[in-house]
Amino acid sequence: MELEQGKQYIIIGLGASGMAAIRYLHGLGLNVSVSEFRSSGRIDASELEGLRQLGIPFETGGHTWDFIKKADLIIPSPGVSLTIPVLEKAREEGIAIAGELALAAGRFSVPVIGVTGSNGKTTVTSLVGHLLRADGHKVFVGGNIGTPLLDYLQGERDAEVVVLELSSFQLEISGDFRPDIGLFLNISPDHLDRHGAMDNYVSAKRRIFAHQGPGDIAILGADDAEIMREPVITAGTVLRFGFQLDFEACLTEQGVSIAGSVKGVPMREDYDLTDTLLSSQVNRLNAAAAILAVRTLGCKPDTIREGLAGYTPPEHRMVLVREMDGVRYVDDSKATNIGAVAAALSSSGNQVILIGGGRDKGSDFALLRPFVEKHVKGLVLIGESADRMEEVLGSLVRVYRAELLEEAVKMAAETAQPGDTVLLSPGCASFDMFTSYAHRGQVFQEAVLRLYKVNQGYC
Repeated sequence: MELEQGKQYIIIGLGASGMAAIRYLHGLGLNVSVSEFRSSGRIDASELEGLRQLGIPFETGGHTWDFIKKADLIIPSPGVSLTIPVLEKAREEGIAIAGELALAAGRFSVPVIGVTGSNGKTTVTSLVGHLLRADGHKVFVGGNIGTPLLDYLQGERDAEVVVLELSSFQLEISGDFRPDIGLFLNISPDHLDRHGAMDNYVSAKRRIFAHQGPGDIAILGADDAEIMREPVITAGTVLRFGFQLDFEACLTEQGVSIAGSVKGVPMREDYDLTDTLLSSQVNRLNAAAAILAVRTLGCKPDTIREGLAGYTPPEHRMVLVREMDGVRYVDDSKATNIGAVAAALSSSGNQVILIGGGRDKGSDFALLRPFVEKHVKGLVLIGESADRMEEVLGSLVRVYRAELLEEAVKMAAETAQPGDTVLLSPGCASFDMFTSYAHRGQVFQEAVLRLYKVNQGYC
């Protein structure tokens, strides 16, 4: 995307990505303004003072057309819905709308790896970066996690490889952005409150491949029927991972087996994950995708194995908190959609006491019925979605209700028998009761630790 002097660029939203866009565009000497929905009293005073010192016009307390209409290009932050009235009006008036990926398109001189999917994005993104570093590469890891992409572009740009986690919110207005290696891990209903329909959500995700060409690589979670339903892929190389023996990366009981060739280089390798923190079914899939990505860049099998052995997954993703009296307590607070819960249950055996609930994101909880029927022996519900979840799933399993997560942990512990797994895998957003999924996971872990201390007679 061409950025021109004399044009007016208006950023909507003062989140981390919005602030990075301000810094980037202002650093290029462009005319930047900012519109923020929150009132000035709810914004960090230092942020507003920073805007004043830079001489950047801004409005707070809502988005007004009088302020927005002067834009030549509008850059919404990822958290801003594209259906808000001023953006609808802007489209009617022919004002261009683009996101941070569109601003970054064409500005990379090194390979870019983009990772998207409903679940596992952060794990795969961080694992790819970890494996590349283990092989001696200097890597930037960011996008939807860590440092915003535009902050990287404003800096020294000294990475040898750029690895980006990409959300549907970022991809739906990504312009001509193109990763050299694009990973589409899986797809399940999520963010339907934002996208309105599953087709819109899937279309946004598919944009990761929209501008790839013959020299690019697409890596697909090929067991996912929705991903393979319309695989309109223009990349020259397509690699698949999953459970099928003919996939380029196939899951085994011990880990991952790689077969086939990439860019004419034959590969037949086995990666044993038994004694690593990636041994679960969910993380073997994540590892398969990551291994394919880094092998295409020439990383050596031995250094990949060393990297896998030393990798610690991000917090609140199928983390064993404690085992007490033969009962495992697992924190999967990051599971905020149906697909994540289904994957967690599939990895947890058939004696699960599931703690679920929170703020509904437009999910179809009926999709969980076969997984609950097979794996769950008790369901403890919290949060705003508890009534709806009980209505849909209550005929399959005994349901308990708790007002607080701490209470839910106690209920689950009282019900659990040796061999059971108490699994926090909510299937919903956290914002009805917590500040974030991480906050929710921390409360769960603290509740489990208190329970352990009581059982051990420490208090």
